Amino acid sequence: MPLLDAKPQGDGLSFLVRVTPRAARDELLGVAEGVLKIRLTAPPVEGAANEALLKFLAKALAVPKSRLRVVSGEKSRHKKVWVQGLRPDELEPRLGLCGP
Repeated sequence: MPLLDAKPQGDGLSFLVRVTPRAARDELLGVAEGVLKIRLTAPPVEGAANEALLKFLAKALAVPKSRLRVVSGEKSRHKKVWVQGLRPDELEPRLGLCGP
């Protein structure tokens, strides 16, 4: 049973993220109720947290940042992120998440 609620969308997949800005360090906290929880050092000002989120996820997923997009929640802590060219079954292993 997958931890993340990732859905195929077009030629990629989308999933939900909850971002905590202005943290001491960038880190992936885990998954709660199907939502990926991430802390970022960037402030939630002028898109800085969104940019930091895409950079963080690109590195974690080993994909170019150009293949990621925040599709909803640009001004919210709760966001939907889309990744091009990734299947739902590839997401959790790339993030280092293990099932129960």
